Amino acid sequence: MNFVLFNPDEMRAESARCYGHPLAHTPNLDRVAAQGTRFDNCFVQHPVCSPSRCSLMTGWYPHVRGHRTLWHLLRPDEPNLLAYLKQAGYDVRWWGKNDLLARGSWSKSVSGAEAPKGKSKPEPLYAPDDLEYYTFLGRPRDPEVEGPTHDELCVQAAIDYLEAGPKELFCIYLPLSFPHPTYAAARRWHEMIAPDDLPALRPADLPDKPDYFGLIRRYRNLDRIDPGILRQVNAAYLGQIAEVDELFGRLLTALEQSGHADDTAIVFYSDHGDWAGDYGLVEKWPSALDDCIVRIPCVMRVPGGRGGHVVSECVEAFDITATVLDLAGVEPGHSHFARSLTPQLGGEPGDADRAAFSEGGYDRFEPHCFEGRDVGDLAGIAPDNLYYPKCTQQQEHPDSVCRATMIRTASHKLIYRAHGLCELYDMQADSCELHNVYGHADYADVQEGLQKRLLDWYLGCSDVTPFDEDPRGFSMV
Repeated sequence: MNFVLFNPDEMRAESARCYGHPLAHTPNLDRVAAQGTRFDNCFVQHPVCSPSRCSLMTGWYPHVRGHRTLWHLLRPDEPNLLAYLKQAGYDVRWWGKNDLLARGSWSKSVSGAEAPKGKSKPEPLYAPDDLEYYTFLGRPRDPEVEGPTHDELCVQAAIDYLEAGPKELFCIYLPLSFPHPTYAAARRWHEMIAPDDLPALRPADLPDKPDYFGLIRRYRNLDRIDPGILRQVNAAYLGQIAEVDELFGRLLTALEQSGHADDTAIVFYSDHGDWAGDYGLVEKWPSALDDCIVRIPCVMRVPGGRGGHVVSECVEAFDITATVLDLAGVEPGHSHFARSLTPQLGGEPGDADRAAFSEGGYDRFEPHCFEGRDVGDLAGIAPDNLYYPKCTQQQEHPDSVCRATMIRTASHKLIYRAHGLCELYDMQADSCELHNVYGHADYADVQEGLQKRLLDWYLGCSDVTPFDEDPRGFSMV
């Protein structure tokens, strides 16, 4: 079968209608979910784009090969899903941003790639000297005046490809830019939801949260602005998702008109989520492991699959690679930790005992990993850059972005940090993660069990052994 991998950037699960948001406008995603399988608890392996994508495309956790930063992409000696498909004879077409492949990996992985020229980020709504500037709230776009966005041009290029009639098996990969901040969409979507109509956001200034919660609010002036601004952020974020959904619908229509709807597997997923105003925060953080950051939409519709199936058990985002390879009949040539979800696409339940794992952050001994390495001399990051507060905080408070690891089960979540506050949540009683019970006597047995399971996990996936072998005992002369 053919494949379409539709990858919005920074879209959390709970902001889609089929995942329960009462005001979200996602009719096309909802339709595909009704026709296929929706994974309700799919978790990424890292809360930031590049590391998450590297994990997703390999089946490796970030620590296996050090893919924990924005600066270390998949290199030619490393496996990836696209390379496997290309080697198997697929015409692998890529339209969109690159947060995945190092320069030397393109030829083995992609048949053709293009990043059409179009605006990928809206203009900030506020001036740099306004308190609200660092909220990432953007100015609504007028398409008739400003023209198509980068995402629209990417989807249109994929539509043109389908209309031309592919002559071989194909994989279309669409890593889009929305709903990544800046938070703004075309005016009709941007103004679709009144901020006052939104459900309550998760509150700010909660006790027993890691220090970066307060530091981000201080560095971005989020503790000094009108809280209503954050509701505007959330509404704009939903508008961006609605715009993404419209583009998804255009692609679905083209797929149907091309005659390939019945022989193409569609996978809709994201690389991570976004606070979007929750907890009084915006964007994300390299060691933040809240569900609104690491729980993503994952919807698959495959030929012959069961329609309207919902998998409530935990799965991991890199299972997408194992599933696509399974559907394509391609045997991977490397050790990995992902599981094929093909049985679930046929209607089976997930593994009720499964846990999902995610990790992020850096240690002081690796300054080359930190964002904003050039903040000190302002060589590349200046105060009018929306990421200036984030980069400055990482440089001035490096332990606020220390290494952290999450184990998430159906009932609980443990986040263990190398420095600072650890977290434990009863996800059945406290799904919004408002009450950190780490260290509480009532949860001592749960905490001990999860910590042991976390150690067992690290022992089991600390590295991988290559499939190929080197000869021993050869002559050295």
